[in-house]
Amino acid sequence: MKLSGSCRCGAVKFEMESRTPYPYMRCYCTVCRKTAGSAGYAINLMAAADSLVIVEDGATAVYNATINGQTSPAERHFCARCGSHLWLRDPRWPDLIHPHAGAIDSPLPTPPETVHIMLEFKADWVEVPEGPGHVHFQRYPDKSIEDWHKSWELYET
Repeated sequence: MKLSGSCRCGAVKFEMESRTPYPYMRCYCTVCRKTAGSAGYAINLMAAADSLVIVEDGATAVYNATINGQTSPAERHFCARCGSHLWLRDPRWPDLIHPHAGAIDSPLPTPPETVHIMLEFKADWVEVPEGPGHVHFQRYPDKSIEDWHKSWELYET
């Protein structure tokens, strides 16, 4: 599925191809929560890194978070003008890029369940939905983004 996205002010526009377009996983870690500033979590998708086309780049900047005293190699790309977080790229997984679902302008499919991860780090004020259709993990989930899509027969070929 072709994903098109942009920042809030329009200085950055991009496109990429994803076989895993369902925005099913919400991350509550402090890095996602504080850099994205969205309801206490961020939602990342996955796409092929070599499919990224930056249509218009008037202000892309990169942030590398410090985690446990170490600078993370993961590059969090954002618009330096408006602060919108756009995608994450990590040299440890050079074939992948993880766009933030909130930066995607293309209609995204509705996931059959929501997976809540890194709950150990969520803010106290955040209420996490429970019940059918919600799966919870204190840290990392038991399936990768690709494996989750395949388990639901949603992986696009």
